[in-house]
Amino acid sequence: MKSASTGEGASPFLGITMGDPAGIGPEVIAKALAGATVRRLCRPLGHRLVSGYAAGGQEPETQDERDSSGGSRRRCLHGRIISPCWTRSIIPLGGSRVESRRLKLGRRPCCSSRKPWSLRSLSCIDGIVTAPINKEAINMAGCHFPGHTELLADLTKTQESGMMIVGGPLRIMFVTTHVAIKELPSLLTQAKIEKAIRLAHLALRDLFGIKKPRVGVAALNPHAGEHGLFGDEEARVILPAARAAQAQGIRASDPLPADTLFGKAARGDYDGVVALYHDQGLIPLKLVAFGTCVNLTVGLPIIRTSVDHGTAFDIVGKGIADPGSLVEAITLAATLAEGVGEGLSGLFGLSWFVWLTEIPTRQTRYRTQTNEIN
Repeated sequence: MKSASTGEGASPFLGITMGDPAGIGPEVIAKALAGATVRRLCRPLGHRLVSGYAAGGQEPETQDERDSSGGSRRRCLHGRIISPCWTRSIIPLGGSRVESRRLKLGRRPCCSSRKPWSLRSLSCIDGIVTAPINKEAINMAGCHFPGHTELLADLTKTQESGMMIVGGPLRIMFVTTHVAIKELPSLLTQAKIEKAIRLAHLALRDLFGIKKPRVGVAALNPHAGEHGLFGDEEARVILPAARAAQAQGIRASDPLPADTLFGKAARGDYDGVVALYHDQGLIPLKLVAFGTCVNLTVGLPIIRTSVDHGTAFDIVGKGIADPGSLVEAITLAATLAEGVGEGLSGLFGLSWFVWLTEIPTRQTRYRTQTNEIN
């Protein structure tokens, strides 16, 4: 694969945003960059604040130059990349809740996310990996986006995008994310479900290299509603959405009971699953791939992955934040940037098995690392 920045055979440049500087983002980035895995897969570019803790990245230089028409443009000047090294110094900031004194910091995560996109538009980097932000902090600071996904969609003028979480043998697309359970029936529309099915199909086909992906569609109610006995959402909106997708040539299932669908997907009967709400998809994902799930934004004109956890203010400065999810996010972004979609099934198949055997240990380590999917 020809890197956007360096030419044939070179490992991709990945822009790694530190997220909320008062959270665990800088720590997990520093730890991830200390490992040989990340250095082997890509050349990371990061904020100088993180570099101060890990010497883990370098912002590429740019210069103005005149084109043939007399106009001005910017060109990347790629110099050397600082070799990552680990330092035990962790940012001594934190707190279990957002306070007014953190409002100024709240603006920085949004700005740091905008910088990699500007670099990507210059063809300087091949993908973006984001550390966690705090949704309350950025909104209190005047950056009114629910998270990175919506911010990047706005920056790239993307009309249709969504969140897919990849973990172990599962790839799950979500119809809704951070909403109250009591509001679900009114939020589930045929159009939204069709969109999720369509995005799942596109991701599995174009990013993961599956020519004719099989998409399992989850039902909302027990036993898929049992012909209306336990709810009518299946017949009223989910089935029509699935049938509309089928009419477009997408291999989508009719709505299936969630208590069996995810097990079938884990066995390989489906290449991806459309979940209707946050916990419906995240519970099985974190059962089989706790701490190593990756958020993949689908529909953007760029590759963007993210960690599956939050800012974890309660453990900042303790040196115990686990970089596992970030390493997986970098691995996925680098693999997608290299265009090796066909190899992802095997890569994650091995990964989920290894991590499944370590769930008890990792659960202890992750017990306070809050899960705020971005």
